Amino acid sequence: MQKTGPLTGVKVIEMCHVMAGPTCGRMLADMGADVIKLERVPDGDDTRRMLPPDIEGEPAAFMMMNSGKRGIAVDLKNERGKDVLKRLLATADIVTENYRADTMAKLGLGYEELRKVNPALVYCAISGFGRTGPYASRGGYDLIAQGMSGLMSFTGEGPGRPPVKVGAPVCDITAGILAAMGVLAAYVHRLKTGEGQMVDTSLYEAGITLSYWQSAIALATGIAPGPMGSAHPLNAPYQAVETADGWITFSGANDRNWKRLLELLGLDELADDPRFHDNAGRMGNLDELMELLSVEFRKKPRDTWLAELEAAKIPAGPVFDVNEMHADPHTLARDMVVEVEHDRIGSVKTIGCPVKFTETPSAVHSAAPIYAQHSREVLAEFGYAADEIESLVADGAVIAHDPL
Repeated sequence: MQKTGPLTGVKVIEMCHVMAGPTCGRMLADMGADVIKLERVPDGDDTRRMLPPDIEGEPAAFMMMNSGKRGIAVDLKNERGKDVLKRLLATADIVTENYRADTMAKLGLGYEELRKVNPALVYCAISGFGRTGPYASRGGYDLIAQGMSGLMSFTGEGPGRPPVKVGAPVCDITAGILAAMGVLAAYVHRLKTGEGQMVDTSLYEAGITLSYWQSAIALATGIAPGPMGSAHPLNAPYQAVETADGWITFSGANDRNWKRLLELLGLDELADDPRFHDNAGRMGNLDELMELLSVEFRKKPRDTWLAELEAAKIPAGPVFDVNEMHADPHTLARDMVVEVEHDRIGSVKTIGCPVKFTETPSAVHSAAPIYAQHSREVLAEFGYAADEIESLVADGAVIAHDPL
């Protein structure tokens, strides 16, 4: 697997499962890092059992989160398996893990122990609540983080409704992106000084980070914002609206676009309406405003409105389902749906790299690994002789995939 990207040559050991940690690893792999995913014995990452759906028996969830990585399986309850991990980490650049706070330390593999062996190691811990504070020992899940971070209190159609989580696991994914940002910042520091360090982030902090606008309101006013559907908490009109045959989103949220919108809709009289004279008025009378606008938007089909809004230089877009998004020509032009080769099932589609580089192109270099697919290959690269590898496999310290 020939890697390209700005992180080519960076070696990452990923000791993560499900989503937050694997998101971090996938971001690093797409940018060229050699990400070696260490899976548990005997059954690997939990996403291998998130079925259905599958593609010819391979779990779709696992393949999405682990494209571009190599896979090994090591039993960390076996002393020889533990020694294998120590050997890998002795020369690795980065390690990521998302175990509970004391798990790695109990194995003798915590940051303080590992930095004695590899002072340049960047050690990233991704957890539910971080490594300090009263909740540090708690396990964490995206749903719990969405609830506790406030996200579920302002997501949904309006007041008086049950709390709603964001459809995507945004705390998991954002924590993974924050972790990738953190380890790269730490790696830059290492390049300058030769010194590694621990990077600590969490699902909880990811959720709090996503509350920027609502936190700004609450910190300024003392009032916690509630759910507003697709509307914006600070600008109006800026939301989804129903047309004759579907939904679109649009922004009339500054005075320039507001006036353009009124002209397009034939509602010029609203420009002098004191209720809607400025953004504060439009926010304060949002329900009345959207009733007036919605009447007009329902008169024409979606594509007609999108063409007219674009001609009037008013930002707008369709509300796609996921299949429509995948098929959109801009998605494809940006290489955000790509095909990669899986060693067992052949060509499979996955999401592409969201960051592009002019000089060091990013890419999804391979499909996700079969369980323990690269164990022998990786151990050989770290100096194990063939007979040593077979001894580790025979002892159960390492699982090695035997090609079909």
